[in-house]
Amino acid sequence: MTLEIPKKSNNRPTETDKYVGDRIRERRIMMGMSQQVMGDLIGVTYQQAHKYERGKNRISASRLYDIAHVLQVPVSYFFDEIGHDTDVREVAPAPRMCLELARNFMSIRDKSQQEALSQMARVLADDTQPRSP
Repeated sequence: MTLEIPKKSNNRPTETDKYVGDRIRERRIMMGMSQQVMGDLIGVTYQQAHKYERGKNRISASRLYDIAHVLQVPVSYFFDEIGHDTDVREVAPAPRMCLELARNFMSIRDKSQQEALSQMARVLADDTQPRSP
């Protein structure tokens, strides 16, 4: 029994390429890294990094390996939660909010303000936990 993979008639990015780009963007932002920094670390311009993240350009296996190394994740990270069909998930509102929060947090220059915000988040999270009677 052989597995048959349909041939692509062109070299245009697919929904999978867009999904991988979303995962790259999510991870980069979670790490507080700019597209410029990531581009420099993987040897491309920030414009090219932007095209990867938006799924406009396909990513070679070696480039994806470099990106995984820079973002400190295994290559498989970029394919987590992807289905076996052609439907792929979009970034849901909650993860999108987390990305925005991470981006804003990393843009705070004052470390004491970052620590205060972090402490506030811990207090708020503890406050939402159910209490034992």
